[in-house]
Amino acid sequence: MGSSFKGVDLFGSGPHVFEVGRQGRRVVSLSVVSGDASVPGTFESGDYELRVTVKGRLVASSESGLWSLRDAIAAQAEFEVSGGNLVDHHGRTWSGVKLFQVEWLGPVDRGRVLSVGYEALFGVTS
Repeated sequence: MGSSFKGVDLFGSGPHVFEVGRQGRRVVSLSVVSGDASVPGTFESGDYELRVTVKGRLVASSESGLWSLRDAIAAQAEFEVSGGNLVDHHGRTWSGVKLFQVEWLGPVDRGRVLSVGYEALFGVTS
């Protein structure tokens, strides 16, 4: 099974992995909130928001092909773009997530094929 975002295979041109961010309750120090290091204690301020990072490499046989892959991902990170389902290789689905940002990692590798690394951050906000 392939991965997808909103039914589109954005990452399938090369190897990629999914990482789920911190989960659980957010605990905040009262000394941080008050600005006074002498204030003891903590309080819960709700749950962490869902974050899923996809890390991998885009692979193409030409420069224009690689730019097409990059542009398809970047277009999903625009402000007005709606959320959708993010599905990993095993069918695990995160519903209603948005692509918050994509970062291109390092220069383009030029061998038999062209490739570039990336990290794409998905999530939901409350």
